[in-house]
Amino acid sequence: MKPLREFEIAFVGLKPGVHSFQYEIGDSFFDNFEGPKEFNDCKASINLSLDKKSNFFLLKFEIGGTVTVTCDRCGEPFQLRLWDDFNQIVKLVDNPEEMASEEEDPDVSYILKTESHLNVAPWIYEFIHLSIPMQRIHPDNADGKSGCNPKVIEMLERMNQQAKENDNPIWKGLDKFKDN
Repeated sequence: MKPLREFEIAFVGLKPGVHSFQYEIGDSFFDNFEGPKEFNDCKASINLSLDKKSNFFLLKFEIGGTVTVTCDRCGEPFQLRLWDDFNQIVKLVDNPEEMASEEEDPDVSYILKTESHLNVAPWIYEFIHLSIPMQRIHPDNADGKSGCNPKVIEMLERMNQQAKENDNPIWKGLDKFKDN
């Protein structure tokens, strides 16, 4: 049995129109893909809307849930909320490889007209990764203070102050060129 079979949609039997699919994604889903995983404890929910037309599909992926990531500022793990949506167009063609090499739009994919199933697992994998921001920093608390470890923040401020005190005077004249 294929491990990601639940992510294959048999579109041949679907009537034209909008169809909805829901997926619950955990850490085990990512074991089926190669490459580094920069998060853990994934609890994502995917709402997929598939609008079937005669020669193409309009897919809308709505990503929600949480993942645990490491804060770039303090190094402590925290739970990051996922929320994003992505659109994908899938066209049914006679020559998908040729069409894909000519087309440069990443939001358009091609499959053979003779196909009967659409595997959405690679898109779910990609879209969850794209939902995670490049810079991961603890969100602020309700009182407006940083959610980072206070000891680390204090140490960073001390190091920043020391760096300012130890500035080499030879570089001071360059400050006047900052605004140009």
